[in-house]
Amino acid sequence: PPEVIQLTARTNQKYFVCHDSAGKLANAFVCTANIEATDGGAAVVDGNRKVLAARLSDARFFWEQDRKKTLAQHAEKLSNIVFHEKLGTLADKVERVAKLARWLVEQGIVGSSPTLSPNPACPEPVEGPSLTSSAAPAEKDGASTSSAQTVLELANWAEQAARLCKADLVTEMVGEFPELQGVMGGYYARAEDLPDEVADAIRDHYKPVGQGEEVPTAPVTVAVSLADKLDTLFGFFSIEQKPTGSKDPFALRRAANSVIGLLEKNDIRLPIRRTFRRNYLDWLSAVAAYWAQTDFVILREEDFFSELGPASVKLENELSGLGHPDAADGWSKESGFRDAWIDGEILDFFADRLKVQQREAGVPHDLIDAVFALGGEDDLVRLLARVHALQAFVGTTDGVNLLAGYKRAANILKKENYAGGAENLLSYTPEPAERELIEALDAAEPRARGSVAAENFAAAMGALASLRGPIDAFFDAVTVNDEDPAKRAARLALLDRFRGAVHQVADFSKIEG
Repeated sequence: PPEVIQLTARTNQKYFVCHDSAGKLANAFVCTANIEATDGGAAVVDGNRKVLAARLSDARFFWEQDRKKTLAQHAEKLSNIVFHEKLGTLADKVERVAKLARWLVEQGIVGSSPTLSPNPACPEPVEGPSLTSSAAPAEKDGASTSSAQTVLELANWAEQAARLCKADLVTEMVGEFPELQGVMGGYYARAEDLPDEVADAIRDHYKPVGQGEEVPTAPVTVAVSLADKLDTLFGFFSIEQKPTGSKDPFALRRAANSVIGLLEKNDIRLPIRRTFRRNYLDWLSAVAAYWAQTDFVILREEDFFSELGPASVKLENELSGLGHPDAADGWSKESGFRDAWIDGEILDFFADRLKVQQREAGVPHDLIDAVFALGGEDDLVRLLARVHALQAFVGTTDGVNLLAGYKRAANILKKENYAGGAENLLSYTPEPAERELIEALDAAEPRARGSVAAENFAAAMGALASLRGPIDAFFDAVTVNDEDPAKRAARLALLDRFRGAVHQVADFSKIEG
C-alpha cells in the first residue's frame, strides 16, 4: 500500500516521497546529503536506493506475512492484550463494541435513509431482538421488507467490522508502523474480499481523531466509531478514571469531541442514558470475566463487589438475576447511584466539551448552561438545536427585553422566597395588565410546549416573544407586593407561571447580562 511505502521512506530513512501529475505515488524519492559529491551525486543516489530497497523488502515481507492469516485469525490474539486492568482485554472491548455497534443500527439510531432514522423524541423502545441475533427488528406500521433487510444488512456489517476493527494491532505491519492502525486493517479486509462497507469501517473507525479531521458519514463506519468511543468513555468513567485538570491519560476529551462531531455531522439522535443502560450489563459481564482470569482474582464475592466500587450493588443485582436495565424505569434507583452518575459526571463532561466546541464557534457558554440546566436532556443534537435557537433569540430586541423581564420576575420570587401554592388568580378582579398577562400566558404556553415537542425551537422562542409586551406592562402597572395578601400571593403565582413558561425553552437564570 502507498502509505507503507511513504512511511518506510519517511520514518526509516527520512526521505521525501514524490507523486506524479495525477497525485499517485511515483517511483521516485528525494534524499539529502551533507557532502559535495564529485560524481554529481551518482554514488549517493545509488547507495540510498539500495538502502530503501532493503527497507521496502522488509515492508513487503510484513505485508505478505500478515496476509497469510485472516483478520479473524489475527483477532484471536487480542485476548492476550490488556486494554485496562479493570476493563479487560482488547478482545473484551471488541466484544462490547460489536454488540453496541449492532444495537445502534438495530434501534435505528444509526441508519442509511430516512426510513431508518429514529423518532426525534427518542422514546424508550420495547425490548428488541438479542444483540447477537441475526433476526431483523420486527416491522411495524407497514414498514417495507427492504427497509428491514437494510437494517439487518447494516447491523451484520457493523458487527462484523467491529469484531475485526482492532485485529491489525497484532499484525507485523502495524507493529512496525503504529500510525497505520486501521489503515492496514482496511487493506487486509479488502484483500480478503470482505464487503467495502466493512473494510471502510475498519479503516476509518478511529476518525475523527483531531479537530478539523474528516468526520465519517458511512452508516457502518459511524456505528463502529461511535460504539468504540462510547465504550471507552463509559468504561473509564465507571472505574473513576475521568480526566482531571490538564491530565487526560486515556484521551477521553478527544473521544467525547469525536462523539459530538459524529452526532452533529450525521444528525444522529443518540439517547445517551438509554444507550448506557441498555449495554451496561454487557460491559459489567466483560469486566467480571476478565477479572476472573487474572492475577487480580478476588476469592470472596463481597471483596469483588467492594473492589468494583459504586457499581457493586448494580453488578450484584445483575449477576443475581434481580433485574435488567430495560425491565423497569426504577431499575437504576435500586442501586442508588446510577442515575446520579449518568446525569452528573458523563453528561457534565459532554456539556463541558460542548462549551469548548461551541465557544470556538462563537456560542457563549452560558447559553449551553441555560439549556443543560433544564435537566433530562441527553440528545446532543437536539440540545445544540435548542442552543442555536436560543442564541438567535437573545440577540433580538424581544429576546433582550424578555430576558430583562424574566430576571426581574425571578429576583422578586427569590426575594419573597416564593415556593408556589397560590394558583387562584380569580379570587379578585384582576387589573387590566394582569388580565393581559394571563391571556398572553394562556396563548403562549401551549404554543411553546407544542413547538418544543416538535423540536421547532425557533417557533417556541417566538411564542415566548409574545410575552414581552404583557410582562413589561405588568411591571409598569401592577404592584406585586400589594398590601392585600390575596393579591400579593396571586401575583407572585402569576410571575411563577411566567417563569415556568420561559423554562419550557431554557433556564434564563443561567444567561448572563
